[in-house]
Amino acid sequence: MNMSQAATIHFEAAAVAPSHDATPRSAHLRETQSTMNKAVDVAVRFEGVSKQYGGTTVLHSTDLSVRRGEFVTLLGPSGSGKSTILNIISGSTPATTGRVFLDGEDVTLKPPRDRGLGMVFQNYALMPHMTVFENVAFPLKIRNWKADAIRTQVMATLEKVGLSGFAQRKPKELSGGQQQRVSIARCLVYSPSIILMDEPLGALDKKLRDQLQGEIKSLHRDIGTTLIYVTHDQEEALNLSDKVCLMNHGRIVQLGTPEELYFDPANRFVADFVGESNILAGTLVEAGVMQTKAGTRLRVNSRNARPGAAVELLVRPENVRLLNAGETASEDNVIEATVAELSFVGGRTRVAAMAGEERLLATRISARNDALVQPGQQVRLAFGQANALVLN
Repeated sequence: MNMSQAATIHFEAAAVAPSHDATPRSAHLRETQSTMNKAVDVAVRFEGVSKQYGGTTVLHSTDLSVRRGEFVTLLGPSGSGKSTILNIISGSTPATTGRVFLDGEDVTLKPPRDRGLGMVFQNYALMPHMTVFENVAFPLKIRNWKADAIRTQVMATLEKVGLSGFAQRKPKELSGGQQQRVSIARCLVYSPSIILMDEPLGALDKKLRDQLQGEIKSLHRDIGTTLIYVTHDQEEALNLSDKVCLMNHGRIVQLGTPEELYFDPANRFVADFVGESNILAGTLVEAGVMQTKAGTRLRVNSRNARPGAAVELLVRPENVRLLNAGETASEDNVIEATVAELSFVGGRTRVAAMAGEERLLATRISARNDALVQPGQQVRLAFGQANALVLN
């Protein structure tokens, strides 16, 4: 039921219900009001929204709801449709089919300037001839705010993003991270109910990106606005989001919390895209038991798979342990393999090993002069049944 339908039912009930039928009428109105409240609690809603360019479909028919105050990240490879969704929400790209609702209002045909959205771009889009103060004040000036109110609001916003001492500097006098904060401040200053961010950290180095991720999370927690964020960086998406909307080929593949996508991926694409993964193919010979193509029998978390089905098994590298010589495994599964390569990545060391034709990754905490394993060495890899997830 949409907002207009709910409102129609509400008013019809008030007009025609007889006065002596108070109890049913009250119950009906309470139910209707509850439906309306749920609708209002949704900040962004797509109903059958799609986008075509000529004969090419870049976004298939999509239903999507984002609740007020949520931080939702649109994640996916290039060309997956995530930026198309953001552009349709902003109004810069018209939908080919379907309807778009913002805070319960149908804005499908509304121009961008009338949607009341905040937008943060990857390239900052700052005006170089203006000071930081003037850049941030610009949205308030075009809304005809008074000078005193502008100054109060701008300085309060600059303090929020840690730039209160930079008000009179020009953009060229700022670092890349500071310029991005000015861009965020310019968006926050007029308190939009919905903020869109299009890969705002994509041009920054990793250390600065990590720092600004923390600042964006803090800002979202402090201001409580709805935030829709586009990135192709899966670590960024998992770190920032209340929910992640993973896309591929113009479709939503899975929408859920970061934990749901990582620990309970809907299919192989999700498992592969979100984090590192070991995926083994085989047959489910009985409930909880799989035989790989190499003939190894494994205890698995088979969920709803039926015995006899061809299946794929997901095991995350951090759940694979290298056993010491002579060690008895406490895990359900042990696979013998040959170390193919070692990769030192700071605090972790990645061990790639071959079990026949199957390649398995294990990760372990790095140690100085660690000579536990070397390429060519025979090892035993162990993992538990609970961490061996059969994919749908």
